[in-house]
Amino acid sequence: MITGRTVVAGVAGQPVAHSLSPVLHNAWLAAAGLDGVYVAFPLARDGFERFARGLQGGAVRGLNVTVPFKEAALAVADGVSEIAQRSGAANVLTFEADGRILADNTDGLGLLQAFAVQAPAWEPAGGPVVVLGAGGAARGAVAALLLAGAPKVFVINRTHAKAEALARTMGSRAVAMPMSDAPRAFAQATAVINATSAGLSGEGDLDAPLGATDDRCVVMDMVYRPLETPFLKRARALGRTTVDGLEMLIGQARPSFETFFGEPPPADVDVRALALAHMETTR
Repeated sequence: MITGRTVVAGVAGQPVAHSLSPVLHNAWLAAAGLDGVYVAFPLARDGFERFARGLQGGAVRGLNVTVPFKEAALAVADGVSEIAQRSGAANVLTFEADGRILADNTDGLGLLQAFAVQAPAWEPAGGPVVVLGAGGAARGAVAALLLAGAPKVFVINRTHAKAEALARTMGSRAVAMPMSDAPRAFAQATAVINATSAGLSGEGDLDAPLGATDDRCVVMDMVYRPLETPFLKRARALGRTTVDGLEMLIGQARPSFETFFGEPPPADVDVRALALAHMETTR
């Protein structure tokens, strides 16, 4: 039941109709018996700053931010966490009563948690990692991997200049590689992470040389709808361990929920099963 004291939070993006975040957060709210609600906000591509500024004052407690607004979310903030600053992007905004907007990035936590659940033998410090993409999601991934001890992160993007710009902000252990050198990077990688939106429709794929990877390489796709993207299908056909974007979504949602609603989500709710059931009914 919505009341006059209901805490409101949500997710902003474009597209956002496919988002499973409302399913996760509202299931946790119901199980915890909290007076809160979590909704999706579809925004015009040029409308993020206006929308965020309009929420100043705390009538809406907070936002998760998804593509393509993660870098814009960082730009509107008055206070920025260390990981968001290093990432150059934010996926969590909180709106304080005094008008301040605070930015954080839980994508890296979600990514590492997803590996811990679905590829528990993998260690960030075990060797180089390849990140495909140069947008906000890629920035969060690279920053988290470096903080977790990855000795080197290769950043590969179709527009090489964007990969170079990202790598420059991350320090000497982040190395931009042109697409032409991708097989060399893949051959060294202990993990390959797709941080682009390719595959979001279930039809697109990346021209990525997965066949060059070692048998022990773990392959991840941040896209979670469809759960098994063409990228992951190719990796599984090669016998690689895979990590899906749904597990990352759940991992990043947990600290977001605590930020918005003041307590950790209940541990006894199988939100992955709920999300999978929802995906099945909304194909």
